[in-house]
Amino acid sequence: MKIIINASGMIPIYEQIMDQIKTMIRKGELKENDILPSVRTLSKDLKISALTVKKAYDALETEGFTVTVHGKGTYVAATNKEFLLEEQKKELEADLEHAVQKGRNFGISDEDIRSLFELVLED
Repeated sequence: MKIIINASGMIPIYEQIMDQIKTMIRKGELKENDILPSVRTLSKDLKISALTVKKAYDALETEGFTVTVHGKGTYVAATNKEFLLEEQKKELEADLEHAVQKGRNFGISDEDIRSLFELVLED
């Protein structure tokens, strides 16, 4: 499992870990019952605190993406395809809202933003 951390970015490290694991699950790179690296192993590989990895794993479990079996490890939970699709839509909606706000901050009209969106969809 390859996770890349941007230590100089604005996104907390535990969120970066969560986002990348969620993406791997959504894309099918991690499947139901696949075991994740142990907290200690992943923290060593990423050269970060084990507490940071634990926070990410706990949050993934809270959101229903993983299941932790004490003494055995953390596994990918059974996937609810509708739940995953809703998660993806929510993430895309947030990205689109950010893009629209950025365009407005640049002084670009809503009509021009729509035109740009249409151009992007054509690619």
